Amino acid sequence: MDQRLERARDIVEREAAALRMVAERIGPTFSRALDLILALRGRVVTAGMGKAGFIAQKISATLASTGTPSIFLHPAEAIHGDLGRIDPTDLVLAFSKSGETQELLVMLPHVKTVGATIVSITQSATSTLGRHSDLVLELGKIDEAGPYGLAPSASTTAMLALGDALALVVQEGRKFGPEDFARFHPGGDLGRRLMKVGELMRTGDRNPHLRSGTTVLEAIGVMTRTPGRPGATSVVDANGRLVGFFTDGDLRRLIERGLDNPRARSIDEAMTKNPRSISPDTFALEALALLHQYAIDQLPVVDGDGRLLGLLDVQDLLNLKIG
Repeated sequence: MDQRLERARDIVEREAAALRMVAERIGPTFSRALDLILALRGRVVTAGMGKAGFIAQKISATLASTGTPSIFLHPAEAIHGDLGRIDPTDLVLAFSKSGETQELLVMLPHVKTVGATIVSITQSATSTLGRHSDLVLELGKIDEAGPYGLAPSASTTAMLALGDALALVVQEGRKFGPEDFARFHPGGDLGRRLMKVGELMRTGDRNPHLRSGTTVLEAIGVMTRTPGRPGATSVVDANGRLVGFFTDGDLRRLIERGLDNPRARSIDEAMTKNPRSISPDTFALEALALLHQYAIDQLPVVDGDGRLLGLLDVQDLLNLKIG
């Protein structure tokens, strides 16, 4: 057996054990930290040195992307002028396993002079950092997972998990939902998934539709003339409300049943009445799931009163590469 694999599993188990221990320690102090952040008028300023500093940067990014203004402040830079970034309305969230990180301790008196609140994530409330903080989220004694217990591993994993828990429960407290995510994540895969149907639907001359009471032949003409030829058309009443939907599949079934004169056949007899439709406020990922669920390629888009707004085609969603 490859001993390296056993050693790797042991390291993962040690880090998992550290997470379980931290989870068990979450209690009233954590609730107070939540209340402080939710009531904050300023920003959460995260700080840490070395590996703990990388964790502090990540938690700052998570806070900022989930509705809590936040910046990362490097302790060494802080004491060379960047303390001016801290405002009395801010909360400083300091990360240090030992609670004895010299660069953090040097900046503490200056933070107190400014009047910002200090919350620390550290091993013990009796550490120097802990004693000078307004609130301490204790990690407890954590043994590192690597050889000789020297490289930060289990401790940084624990800091990351506790910081994530803080940021994400605060997110829930702010009721920061998918629409807010869409505003803060306009780019990349997440931004595409959070686009709404109203941004993707086909409108104008790309939205095929005709009035109830017209013929199947006219429906075929509309479907043929529409740019992109989506292979479907909506049917609306005199007030523009959706009353039916007609597709290439419907046409094939008519022909199989012996359609002889499309000029004489009313679209109302051939269309699907009271068809499925979708709201323009539906998220793209949800819309794609609906198309897959019902094994269809298009959905008419309607407003709250059932008036036709556009057409959503599966190809437009697939082009976003979210499927």
